Amino acid sequence: MKEFLEGSRTVARTVRLCRPGVIAAYPITPQTHIVEDLAQMVADGELDSQFINVESEHSAASVVLGAVAAGVRAFSATSSQGLLLMAEVIFNIAGMRLPLVIVNANRAVSAPINIWNDHQDSVTVRDAGILQFYAENNQEVADLVLLAYRVGEDPKISLPALVCMDGYILTHGHEVVDIPEQKQVDKFLPEFQPVVKLDPENPETMGYLGTPEIYMETRYALQETMLEALEVITSASQEFERIFGRALPPFYEAYKLEDAERAIVAMGSVAGTIKEVVDEMRQEGQKVGLLKLITYRPFPADALYEALENVPEIAVLEKAISMGAFGPVYTDLKASFQGKEAAPKISGFVIGLGGRDVSKDSIRRVFEELRGPQTPAKFMDVKTELVTA
Repeated sequence: MKEFLEGSRTVARTVRLCRPGVIAAYPITPQTHIVEDLAQMVADGELDSQFINVESEHSAASVVLGAVAAGVRAFSATSSQGLLLMAEVIFNIAGMRLPLVIVNANRAVSAPINIWNDHQDSVTVRDAGILQFYAENNQEVADLVLLAYRVGEDPKISLPALVCMDGYILTHGHEVVDIPEQKQVDKFLPEFQPVVKLDPENPETMGYLGTPEIYMETRYALQETMLEALEVITSASQEFERIFGRALPPFYEAYKLEDAERAIVAMGSVAGTIKEVVDEMRQEGQKVGLLKLITYRPFPADALYEALENVPEIAVLEKAISMGAFGPVYTDLKASFQGKEAAPKISGFVIGLGGRDVSKDSIRRVFEELRGPQTPAKFMDVKTELVTA
């Protein structure tokens, strides 16, 4: 059923359809509306779940860890500093192979304090062993929540997932979204059957000491499972389309890439602005395109190579930077072309940090910059008069 909903409300409505038994979160801007709505649903009897109030995001992550370890589907949401406070527990959740969905309302991290959008928070935990998906719009957020549960709870995978939506731009923006029926969700997302769980009748030990004799093997197994998730994401996306009647690309969306001579690679809501610029520049006779990255972890290196191998000039546009190095997506994409026959010029651009507006003119300048020398991490729209050593 199509409705005009706020992004946060869209997430809450979708999570309700997933039937989580435990929800724990700590309020932090701009994700607060998500858990406010879920708490109201529980209070009103619309959702049969335990909503547990906690004193911090570290505690919230610990609560849902315990819930999933006991065999209960769980959910949490966070943002920015809250996600970083969860980081210790997220590594534990992944290492213990516990499937869980967390929605992250992407927001810049301090200092200085900033409550607006960029992707620095989520890319900072990219190495935890957690699946990561990025949404362009609120319909995609809803669809990715469903996909994240389905993939993470697959017995072959059994890993947590982070669904990322741009703070304010999506969390507080209103759009028409298609909320599925409960019977459709139940068909796509069966009852949670954990691979292992804490049970007094069948004792298990979780998260025990990993000595040097076994620790490396556990990390190797986690890496192999992350790569195996690529196949599961593909099959789950295909089933999603069969059940819900709309496509959900498993790894990326290609927009007018077929004959593109220049292309931008980007994640999140900025893709919408880039599409408008691509359309305008196409009308001017310029062969430009977009690859919108949806699945960031596991990184779909082979799929991206196949999609971009015939594009001579590529710009990776990202709202994050690995300080002292380059953009995380830029680094991963460059590695995807290592040792391959195709050798496009790949440049990295950092844009929109701390909620700085990404205008159509900014996107056009990125496309124009591709005509110049290759650059690994160029900051766009920096006001040099405000920069101090």
